[in-house]
Amino acid sequence: MDVPAEPGDLVEVRTERGRPLGLAFFSSTSQITLRMLGEGPRDEKVLLGDRLRAALAYRETLAPDGNAYRLVSAEADGLPALIVDRYADYLVVQTLCQGIDRRLDLVVELLAEAVSPRGILVRNDAKIRRLEDLPEVVEVVAGEVPDLVDVREGEVVHQVDVRRGQKTGLFLDQRENHLAAGRYARGRALDAFSYNGGFGLQMARRCESVLSIDGSELAVAAVAENARRNGLTNIEARLANVFDELRELEIAKERFDTIVLDPPAFAKNKATLGKALGGYKEINLRALKLLKPGGILITCSCSYHVNEALFQDMLLHAAIDAHAPVALVEKRLQARDHPVLLGVPETAYLKCFVLRRV
Repeated sequence: MDVPAEPGDLVEVRTERGRPLGLAFFSSTSQITLRMLGEGPRDEKVLLGDRLRAALAYRETLAPDGNAYRLVSAEADGLPALIVDRYADYLVVQTLCQGIDRRLDLVVELLAEAVSPRGILVRNDAKIRRLEDLPEVVEVVAGEVPDLVDVREGEVVHQVDVRRGQKTGLFLDQRENHLAAGRYARGRALDAFSYNGGFGLQMARRCESVLSIDGSELAVAAVAENARRNGLTNIEARLANVFDELRELEIAKERFDTIVLDPPAFAKNKATLGKALGGYKEINLRALKLLKPGGILITCSCSYHVNEALFQDMLLHAAIDAHAPVALVEKRLQARDHPVLLGVPETAYLKCFVLRRV
């Protein structure tokens, strides 16, 4: 006999004809009523334990060049709304739907057993939890976790604020793109929307100089501090509105050999898509005018609603308007520890194009 589901229940999903489709987490408030887990045992400890161990085993195959990366990437690892990020000896966890949040204690138990971290921090301050009628909290649930954690990304050391930094502390989805930028970089470089210097610090190891620009005082201070800690004296961290500063650099006839654009998501939803494309076009047009012939532009978008085709078309028109013909050198995605699940387009959200001005 069927009974009403409670918030966060693990339920069996069937077709109208009764054919089983698999298990799912039920939400009583979100527009996403069901988050599918697919086929698996009804024993929750076995189900979550198997999925978690599989996610960890996959990360071991990647041999990441650093000690900060994603261990569990929600639906892409068969664990809907669960994020687990490693920062050296510590884990930061997010449970973003009723179903996985109700099983937080079990997740912590399984992580402690499988990873043996020095501490686990729950970073449940994401606004998306409001859609699930869940409170916003940040708390240590196992061991001890310092406010600041030193992590390595390639040869660069970052100091990470795991309690207050963006996302869970760093933009780990750009980790491999940071390293790639370091390989492409040369000459005089510009890092726009720098955050804490993920791109700029890697480029500074290869470039004559790097100008890092961000509109956040905290981000600019983080770039300067990370540069100091890595012994990099060729980085200028500048506080400015990036749109305005790109125009000022163009007026001043500044030129760069390598430019990175890594803005925040301009398109939060479909309604803002047109405005977002206009914003992306403006910054890329300005960057191409600043780029020397033969120079490299590494340009990114983390807006899911701006798909690859729209992004590439925008870049073409920016290049035409800038009178700066470009060749596509490489298309990149988010780091491999953020898998793209075929059939779930939302998992393919990050675009990173490497262009050369010809």
